[in-house]
Amino acid sequence: MARERKPGAITALTLLIAINLFNYIDRQILAAVEPEIRGTFFRSDDPNAMAMTGALATAFLVTYMLAAPALGWLADRFSRWFIIGSAVVLWSLASGASGFAITFAMLLATRIFVGIGEGGYGPAAPTILADLFPLGVRGRVMAAFCAAIPVGSALGYVLGGTINVYLGWRWAFYLVTPPGLLLGLICFFQRDPRACAGAQLRQKRADLKDYLKLAKTRSFVLNTFAQTAMTFALGGIAFWMPAYLQLRHQPASSRVLLGAITVVAGLISTIVGGVLGDRLRARIAGSYFLVSAIGMLIAFPLFLGMLYTPFPLAWILFSGAVFFVFLNTGPSNTAVANVSLPSVRATAFAVNILIIHALGDATSPPLIGAIAGHTNMNVGFFIVSAMMLISGLLWLAGMKSLPGDTEAVELASAKEPIR
Repeated sequence: MARERKPGAITALTLLIAINLFNYIDRQILAAVEPEIRGTFFRSDDPNAMAMTGALATAFLVTYMLAAPALGWLADRFSRWFIIGSAVVLWSLASGASGFAITFAMLLATRIFVGIGEGGYGPAAPTILADLFPLGVRGRVMAAFCAAIPVGSALGYVLGGTINVYLGWRWAFYLVTPPGLLLGLICFFQRDPRACAGAQLRQKRADLKDYLKLAKTRSFVLNTFAQTAMTFALGGIAFWMPAYLQLRHQPASSRVLLGAITVVAGLISTIVGGVLGDRLRARIAGSYFLVSAIGMLIAFPLFLGMLYTPFPLAWILFSGAVFFVFLNTGPSNTAVANVSLPSVRATAFAVNILIIHALGDATSPPLIGAIAGHTNMNVGFFIVSAMMLISGLLWLAGMKSLPGDTEAVELASAKEPIR
């Protein structure tokens, strides 16, 4: 196995970070202009209006989850840069088309195509980074890549809201299209890291045995379930925290503070988690799971304590909880790459995406809402806290198997033939 990063690694990382930034900007612009969209397509007295605009997010998420496995399978067989470039161009055009929608059905269709595009990007992008960077620095690389998540999400709200004020909600979609198209087109000029010097050869195609081996890889399975519990918790917090603040009689301006805390704590924590995972690996072979587990086990009592602490002191506990929740972002994604063979790596990320969203943030908002509706919001947030605890325990359980699974993949990768 090569101990140094491959040629073009820094260029690829920079390009993929930029794309990931626009990925999350595109996602959150919809939420930023939702009231204006609702006012355009529905009467103000329509009781179903909010449910219908909420379905736009559901359409995206469901399509994203379902498209990821199919497109991840293709990314294991064809040029990953071609898949990424096509995906970015597709979702950028679909985002621009959102602004041209003259009926709600047309707007819904554009969000479905955004989901398909992002379903192609999600599995392939981290796989390229794993192909280009050696094992010892992957945690930091994945952390840098994932740092675009909180920043892009915040920019989506800010840009969407600002553009809407001056130009209207349709221009918020128009203006994010050109940068996305440019970034997508650049991808077509990148060289697949699996290509051999001087020849366009690819690693052997995976067979059924390779996929069954992935399903039997204990660290991959435990990591996926741990990420699912974490995503469940994050999805519940993201959706219900504004309503919770209102119930705690916090002013409307508290939502701005909520966003600021999420961006700052999430960004710093994502970087710190990746660095810690890499630095500790020389002494603790299961460091990526250890860092992830410690983060969730600390976040658990902090978030629980916030529920019984008066504001503004509660903000301190919430900030700590957010910081430690995001600590796993780099390490847990690095572990997915490290325990999956290069020939099935994109599929591994695709399956991971499908499971963590289907059982995580697609499930938590309605479930927590139902529990809170029949009891109160604190009881609903108990479930969030419990998921943090479960997530941490699952990562601890996977620590023992992670080193062996990683080593097995490294040895097999060095021998994996090309065709």
